[in-house]
Amino acid sequence: MFLGMQESGYFDKYSPISGVWDEMYGADTNVRDHYRKVIEYISGESADDLNKKEELAKRLFMSQGITFTVYNSGEGIEKIFPFDIIPRIITADEWAFVERGIKQRLTALNLFLKDVYHNQFIIKDGIVPIDIIYSCPHFLREMYQLQVPYDIYVHISGIDIIRDYDGTFYVLEDNLRTPSGVSYMLENREITKRLFPDLLPQCGVRSVTEYPTILYKNLLALSPRQISNPTIVLLSPGIYNSAYFEHTTLARLMGVELVEGRDLVVNNHKVYMKTTTGLQQVDVIYRRVDDEYLDPLVFNPGSMLGVAGIMGAYRKGNVAIVNAIGTGVADDKAVYVYVPEMIRYYLNEEPILKNVPTHQLGNADERDHVFQNINKMVIKKTNGSGGYGMLMGHAATEQEIEEYKLEIMKDPRNFIGQPTISLSSAPCYMQGELQPRRIDLRPYALYGPDGIEIVPGGLTRVALKEGSLVVNSSQGGGSKDTWVLA
Repeated sequence: MFLGMQESGYFDKYSPISGVWDEMYGADTNVRDHYRKVIEYISGESADDLNKKEELAKRLFMSQGITFTVYNSGEGIEKIFPFDIIPRIITADEWAFVERGIKQRLTALNLFLKDVYHNQFIIKDGIVPIDIIYSCPHFLREMYQLQVPYDIYVHISGIDIIRDYDGTFYVLEDNLRTPSGVSYMLENREITKRLFPDLLPQCGVRSVTEYPTILYKNLLALSPRQISNPTIVLLSPGIYNSAYFEHTTLARLMGVELVEGRDLVVNNHKVYMKTTTGLQQVDVIYRRVDDEYLDPLVFNPGSMLGVAGIMGAYRKGNVAIVNAIGTGVADDKAVYVYVPEMIRYYLNEEPILKNVPTHQLGNADERDHVFQNINKMVIKKTNGSGGYGMLMGHAATEQEIEEYKLEIMKDPRNFIGQPTISLSSAPCYMQGELQPRRIDLRPYALYGPDGIEIVPGGLTRVALKEGSLVVNSSQGGGSKDTWVLA
């Protein structure tokens, strides 16, 4: 311990969770070096000061409309996204490791998407079983043999990373369709600048604010027309979408039009935006609408969110769509199992970041193993998201487990089992004191013609309920600012 901590009431009561990697405390209950400046600073603040900061953060979130939607709480739809004022801090070395691992992983996933929609070498060589691909609802035959610009399928991804009890980093899942949360990363930083203006430069915290600029530059580069100012739009499902706040934020920060399906029309295999002065041709669409709702002529005929004929325009190469259609086959949780093999197959390298050990319940032996050890397992749907519909074995009742098993047996291919990973913890400011809460990290990677860029940071999500391992905002989680040190 060092001076300044003894007289701080916040840290006396802080007790790390046993058997869990604590981001702030080492094994010998000494504070890790990279947390020292922050702790010294906070120790100098009274509980009154910190409460005021927390209050200010809440007010800023409210006044800026930083909300998200919860679908199953039965109360009003919009909630303020809970924010914890104590940052999560990552050292330069840890970040360099994570960054290398994500770049390697995305390179392989992108090659996999190109392969699976073209030559299918990975299937022919028996690395990934053909039935896993063809039974995936996100594998779209409409994309077969379709050339995408620069062979990039996943322009934007959010890779969920966790740490186990010994500090090892694991990839929990790859979000490659329409990953959300980046606006919270940006807003968390803006709010932290207001709360701790001196602390960021003192600690040498790297900036995340270039994200919209890098994304905009990548979108410009995809324009099929070689003109000086191509038209870029962000296609949103509209105000009832849980991430609508993010759609408005990103459109504003990039200076592009925010549109909905009804604002676009396809004519002669080209996409146009309706404007007050007539139709304007659209070159690049950053879409936040899922594949199945994108074109009612090709996918779900009842969709009101998409644009009839957009797939034809895409196929002709008259419009670029980000992320490419059909990328979901690479983030299906049954395909996730094969990502380390993909890295070896396409790149001839050993995976830098580990997968969480995963059992496919479509396989009878693995299913038996999972059923026998179900109290130590987390069971997820292979195409679920937002933490909906999963079973936390250690917290479930006998009856819940039995009902869930019946559900699995209806269609085992659609479920995976993973051992309960202990998720590292970080200090959070709760009711006037510091308490450990479980966290994960979602860095955002942008893949452009010049390669993969990752702004140093990401969204650290926090399981705010004591003892909880579920960090999803839709399940009562919150977030905190993520500091990567220079």
